[in-house]
Amino acid sequence: MKKYGFLASAAALALLTACGSEPDAATSGSETEASAEASYLVEPDQVSASALQDAVSEERVRTFYENRDWQPAWTPDNVGSLVESLRGAGQHGLDPREFVTAIDEASEPTARELALTTAALDLADVLADGRADPAELFEVYTLERPEVDIVAGLSQAASENSAGEWLEALAPSDAEYQALSEAYMRFAERAASGQDSSIESGDAIEQGDTDPRVGQIVAKLQDNGYLQDSERENPDLYSERIASAVAEMQRDFGVKDDGIIGPDTLEILNTGAEERARLLAVNMERRRWYARELPSTRVEVNIADATLKYMRDGELRDSRRVVVGQPDWETPQLRSAMFRLVANPTWTVPKSIEREELASKGPGYLDRNNMVRRDGYIVQLPGPENALGEVKFDMQNDQAIYLHDTAAMQLFERNQRHFSHGCVRVNDALEFAQMLARDQQVSSEYQQARGSGEETFVEFDDNLPVRLVYHTAFADRSGNIRFRMDPYGWDEAVAEALGYEPRQVARVRTEISDIGP
Repeated sequence: MKKYGFLASAAALALLTACGSEPDAATSGSETEASAEASYLVEPDQVSASALQDAVSEERVRTFYENRDWQPAWTPDNVGSLVESLRGAGQHGLDPREFVTAIDEASEPTARELALTTAALDLADVLADGRADPAELFEVYTLERPEVDIVAGLSQAASENSAGEWLEALAPSDAEYQALSEAYMRFAERAASGQDSSIESGDAIEQGDTDPRVGQIVAKLQDNGYLQDSERENPDLYSERIASAVAEMQRDFGVKDDGIIGPDTLEILNTGAEERARLLAVNMERRRWYARELPSTRVEVNIADATLKYMRDGELRDSRRVVVGQPDWETPQLRSAMFRLVANPTWTVPKSIEREELASKGPGYLDRNNMVRRDGYIVQLPGPENALGEVKFDMQNDQAIYLHDTAAMQLFERNQRHFSHGCVRVNDALEFAQMLARDQQVSSEYQQARGSGEETFVEFDDNLPVRLVYHTAFADRSGNIRFRMDPYGWDEAVAEALGYEPRQVARVRTEISDIGP
């Protein structure tokens, strides 16, 4: 796959509308578009079945034409909507040149016919389930994937003169994907315009200070959804409202939320439009990996953001902070089923944690932490200091990943919450467990189990789907785009799969570690 560097800038899209050439100043936009579209026409009577059979080399293209009895597909009636979608690939964070260059270079009708079909299948493949296979990018990835027969779909769309509409329908249609797409085009246009400026370094700016850089700071905050307007009596005054917006941004990125413009905060503000577009393209690709129909009732954890959402019947029922895996003990991207609550859980320490973190501990440490040895394993007995806290949310998966309470409550107050050994610690887990118990109609059984003081299992009648996802850009409840740090460096594998040049990125630094899962 060609690497075009920065993908699908709005300027590139404008050029592609005219097939890569600058329009003449005297040529109207409609005439330019008509000329561009005409250059893609095939003239079907110039394409024979035997010529197609001789020229086809790719199996899926062969299947497409076998379905059509080797008749050409791209007539003047249907090529327009196809070409429009190919040239509009930028709205999906893709580079249109990848799909139209071969068509532009095709010099005779049969070659152009095949190039159009190949481009349609290529774009369909990306929109339907992403460019990359996440199972090949990540050691663990078990989230639901779409299943689409793109050859059959294109065959039907071509016969109905609806190839463009069919292609667009393959991409996610939810409001969040649309918001990411619109933000991508906005940042791409800014990057292409060369108007993306950086705020100069200088002394720290605190609330009440005046500084000529304040206007630039406000503009950056607006670009990233932290301020909605810029009306100010003194344009150089670093006001309480601006400092509050900066503090909100600092919390999102895991730095001290003091509202002061120092070096770390300035670096976040100076993240350029091209970098933002790259990040948005990566996160659109992630969403193309997902099955389009998700359970209306589910628990969803955003690992990058370290937050949990509980959806019930399609509505947000609850949201709260969580603590997730630290780098090198990453929380994996997976789907699972929560099938029971465990009141007063015991914790069997995995051998990996025992080897790496408890090998040097003596019997006194085990006694102080209510730990015993059973069948060759260290087991922490129930109690308020248990690493699982007072409740565990049991899940069915091969990775021994689950949600649980914790005794280390102070970590929920931190902005950056990647401290666990892979499992997900839930803030105020007892309240969350009571909520789930009520919704699962096992509230009395759970209360009785808690009161026993012993490890007790409370089964659900219906499993509760759980999804652990990794989103470093997403839309909040108001539709504003939020950006997060890339704590595990996972964005880079996706970016390279999209055609971006590789680069080195720093992962989050975790200065706290405890023995909890």
